[in-house]
Amino acid sequence: MRGNTQLSSEVKATTSPEQSAQATRHLMTIRIVGTALFEYQVRKTTDARIRLESLASMAQAQGDLTDVEALVVAQVLAATTNSIQLLQGQSHV
Repeated sequence: MRGNTQLSSEVKATTSPEQSAQATRHLMTIRIVGTALFEYQVRKTTDARIRLESLASMAQAQGDLTDVEALVVAQVLAATTNSIQLLQGQSHV
């Protein structure tokens, strides 16, 4: 059985330091916003909501959060708001 060997003259996939730093920054942003999102979904407090909204807004403004990722946050916030409004409406009946 004979294995393939890579010649040193072959082109290898590499990332530039800029790409690596950008990817690291994006992952850190996902970690921070994701943690705030999780905290909000568990606690459902006003403080947790404000923290999530602030972090997501800052991250998106700085270009560290994609439009799709920001949409996920917005959908979670909207779904929770709708659920709270439904519950409040039921208690007044």
